[in-house]
Amino acid sequence: MKRTFQTVLLALAVTSLSAASNAQVFVADLSGLNESPPNASPGTGLATVTLDALAHTMRVEITFSGLLGTTTASHIHSATAAPGTGNAGVATTTPTFAGFPLGVTSGTYDNTLDLTASSSYNPAFITANGGTTSGAEAALIAGITGGKAYLNIHTSVVPSGEIRGFLVQAVPEPGIMAMAVGLGAATVLLIRRRRIA
Repeated sequence: MKRTFQTVLLALAVTSLSAASNAQVFVADLSGLNESPPNASPGTGLATVTLDALAHTMRVEITFSGLLGTTTASHIHSATAAPGTGNAGVATTTPTFAGFPLGVTSGTYDNTLDLTASSSYNPAFITANGGTTSGAEAALIAGITGGKAYLNIHTSVVPSGEIRGFLVQAVPEPGIMAMAVGLGAATVLLIRRRRIA
């Protein structure tokens, strides 16, 4: 009975750690100053992009407010020549993310894209990356993880993009890190006890 409990605990710890490692979270601080060229928009926003390599999905969450114009489009551009600077073509759905709120100066958005579906990309991005969705997925992930992708919100006042921000890897919350360390320590202790017994 004791060994069964230890085995189940070990399996849960390994499963929790591996599930947490499949997702990578990236954030972007959206502002007019982050545009290229910069603008004086008072608009602000925060974008969170969660990549899940096993599920081949990308969750996009955006909150924005204070825009000068009403929204006309939003998408991810990739890949710039250098991390954190420059401009690039649109990688994701054109003209905008499916269901993104248009005609507003503030709002929220939450949608998950299937990275194996051609409808998640700009057709030109697929063509430029081998003509396949797998090539587009690899290029988009490389752009995001390399700091060469940005999320942009376009408006009626600034059609080229009113606010944007480069996606950078988020630092895990202390609670998540503590849980991972705790599960790892419990796993090591169980393994050591099994060897001794």
